[in-house]
Amino acid sequence: MRLIIVSGLSGSGKTVALHYFEDLGFYCIDNVPAALLASMIEQILATEDPMYSNLAIGIDARNRAADLAHLPAVTADLRARGTRCEVVFLHADDDVLLKRFGETRRKHPLSAAGLSLREAIDRERQLLDPIIGAADLVIDTTRTSVHQLRDIVRQRIGRHDLPDLSILIESFGFKNGIPADADFVFDVRCLPNPYWDVSLRTLTGKDQKVADFLLASKSVQQMLEDILGFLERRIPQYIDCNRNYLTVAIGCTGGQHRSVYIAEKLATELSKRHKQVMTFFFGTMSCPKLKAGSPCPSSAEPESGSPAKTRVFPVWNRSPRRHLTSTSSTLPWSVVTWRRSAGWWLTCIPRRLRGSSSHCRPRSGG
Repeated sequence: MRLIIVSGLSGSGKTVALHYFEDLGFYCIDNVPAALLASMIEQILATEDPMYSNLAIGIDARNRAADLAHLPAVTADLRARGTRCEVVFLHADDDVLLKRFGETRRKHPLSAAGLSLREAIDRERQLLDPIIGAADLVIDTTRTSVHQLRDIVRQRIGRHDLPDLSILIESFGFKNGIPADADFVFDVRCLPNPYWDVSLRTLTGKDQKVADFLLASKSVQQMLEDILGFLERRIPQYIDCNRNYLTVAIGCTGGQHRSVYIAEKLATELSKRHKQVMTFFFGTMSCPKLKAGSPCPSSAEPESGSPAKTRVFPVWNRSPRRHLTSTSSTLPWSVVTWRRSAGWWLTCIPRRLRGSSSHCRPRSGG
């Protein structure tokens, strides 16, 4: 029997994962009390019913803290008795969870104890800390859509029918943050940056012109050899320790050129010796064309003919509690273009308020 225990923070996608496990043919049970897990598995094993050959069980924070703390010992005992048991944990950043609860207007399971939403999330993290420490696979859904989460479940868990290590090579941009689910993180910002070549700026690491640019540098080849050698020495150790999943993150500044190229090359080389090697590009969140390998506009520069992206805010006056607004439907919103230059902000006022000949004026700030 293959048993997958799915746990995670409320709002991180645990229910979505369980639903997709059901689509994959798993018999799914959600909200199982942690104290009853061992006895329930014993009864299921005693039946020898093929219906339970693939079983997925959801466990959340609505359990006693002592029962959750004892869960790693239960899974270790199941493995010792020959049950193929995996623990999958899903989580996301607090700000993203707050936004998701605000959009769905659902109540947090722990908020009934007189806690605010943020306090309930913090309490849930504390309760589930023993599980994330014993998890075989940790999935960070901060920047992952529902469809991408389904793809991750299918590629990393649904196809995991053979006892082989599932390897995920993902690229990311440091300006967007480091993926929290990575086992190894490699920084390739020291390599030559194709972004500074204007002809390569709108391309990605999957384009041949970018590849030719990077191949011309000996440091790129040396970096590839060093990372590949490191992984080849560590992967057998992961297999010897009965680890089922390995996530390697490659990061550059924007996640568009260098990290994508290195991730692709690593995946190509590792797939020659390992069966389950996958790639994921966090750049697809801001560059939807990246996955297909076609040119993608840089997040730093707009496409030709299109206006630069700016953040829209009301223009604040000296009082922090009042701001200038317009009652005209035709008047554009006030725009604050956040540019740090010589220690002051540039504040752009709508044409109707500042006059046709006025320009952006400097304003003292932090």
